Amino acid sequence: MQILLNGEPLATEADDLAALCAELELADAKIATARNGDFVPVAARAQTRLANGDEIEIVAPRQGG
Repeated sequence: MQILLNGEPLATEADDLAALCAELELADAKIATARNGDFVPVAARAQTRLANGDEIEIVAPRQGG
């Protein structure tokens, strides 16, 4: 399926957000995720199904100020 990941097109075989994070080798990373503009907590990633055209945002915290 085709999704947008951080604004860039991406082809993925992942069925849910947790699988996408694993596919991107981010499963153990401290990241924040959103699907179609809605925040998705870590505990809900495996239940958050992906669909063709979804807009996914994955961001990592940064230090500084």
